[in-house]
Amino acid sequence: MREVLTNLFATVALLAGLAVAAGDAEGWPCFRGGPQLNGVAPGPLPGTPRLSWTARAGRGPVSAPVVANGLVFVGSDDGVYAFKSADGKPAWKLDTAAAIEAPPLVLDGTIFVGATDGTFYALDAAQGAVRWKSQAGDKITGSANWAGGPDPDSRRILFGSHDSTLRCLDAATGATVWESRTGSYINGTPAVWQDLAVFGACDGQLHLVALADGKSVADIAVGSYVPGSPAVADGVAYCVQFEGELVAVDMATRAILWRYGGQDVAGPFFSSPAVAGDTVLAASRDHKLHAVDRRTGKALWTFPARGEIDASPVVCGDRVVFSSADGRVYIVKLADGSRVWSYEIGTALSATPAVARNLFVVVDDDGRVYAFSAK
Repeated sequence: MREVLTNLFATVALLAGLAVAAGDAEGWPCFRGGPQLNGVAPGPLPGTPRLSWTARAGRGPVSAPVVANGLVFVGSDDGVYAFKSADGKPAWKLDTAAAIEAPPLVLDGTIFVGATDGTFYALDAAQGAVRWKSQAGDKITGSANWAGGPDPDSRRILFGSHDSTLRCLDAATGATVWESRTGSYINGTPAVWQDLAVFGACDGQLHLVALADGKSVADIAVGSYVPGSPAVADGVAYCVQFEGELVAVDMATRAILWRYGGQDVAGPFFSSPAVAGDTVLAASRDHKLHAVDRRTGKALWTFPARGEIDASPVVCGDRVVFSSADGRVYIVKLADGSRVWSYEIGTALSATPAVARNLFVVVDDDGRVYAFSAK
C-alpha cells in the first residue's frame, strides 16, 4: 500500500505542477510561481513598466501578493484584501483576529492562508467568505503549497508553522491528513517534488517527508537555520541559510553538491532562491542579488542594491525583478545582472513581487500596494 501511495503522489505532484503552470498564463496564484517554488514567471515583464495604480492594505507590513482570476490578493495586519487587478479598486476584505504575514495560495477558486495566531483559512476567492478553518499550535508565516491531481477531491494543502509542524490538510474539508514534526520553527513554504515535501526549518535541517503519509525520508544538515523556502529543479534542492550560504542538495543521494557563501556573502539570506536555466539567484541582507552557476556553485555576478534584500527575486524570461529595503524596485538582466529599470517608491520593501500577464505587483512595509504595467 505504501508503494502504491508513493507512486500515486509522484504522479499527482507532477500533474499539480503542470496544472499550476497552465493556470499561471494569466496570473501568479501562488508564492514562487508553482509547487517547486522556482520563482519563475510564465511570461515576460512589461517592456517599459509604468505605475498603473496603488491601493492600501492595512497600516503595517503585508504579505507577498498573488494574482489570480483578475484579482490581487494581499494579507495584512488586519485581514485579507482583494483588489481588482485592472484598476486597484477594492473587491472585498476579510477581517481577521491576527495579522496575515503568509502569502496566500489561490487554488480552485479558494484562497488558503495562515495567520499569526495559528489560524489557517480557506476562503472563497470571489467574495472572501470563510469556507473552513483549521488551527495550528503557533503562528504561520509561510505560504501554503499543494499537491494533487486533476480531481479537486484529491488535492492536499501543505503548510508549516512555528509549532515545528508541517501539516497536510484535505483541500475541500480542512480535515487533517497527516502531521510531521521537526526540531524547530518552520518559517517558509514546503516545495513539492515527485512524492516528497521539501522544506527547511530553524533546526538547521532541510527536511524531506513523504507526501503520502508525512513520514520523514531524510534530514540534511545545511549548517544554520533556514528562514526561507527551498527551490527544487531537476532533482536538486536549493536553500539558503542564516549564516550566508546557498546550499545545493541532490535529492536522490541526499548529498550536498556545493555551498556558495563565505567571503562572497557578507550577510544572512532571508529570501528564497530562484532557479532559471543554469542560474540560481539569491538575495541577501548584504545588499546584493547573487547569481550562481547551478553546476559549480561559483559566482556569476552580483547586483548591488542600496539596502537589505529580503524579497525573493522573480525571473521573467531574460529579466529578474526584485525589491529592496532601499525603497526601490529593480529589473536586471538574467545574463549579467546589468540594470534595465528601477523605480523609487521611497519606503522599504521586503515582500516578494507577483508577476502576471503584462502586470507585476509589489507591496511596501507600510501596507501600500503598487501595480506596474506596460506603457
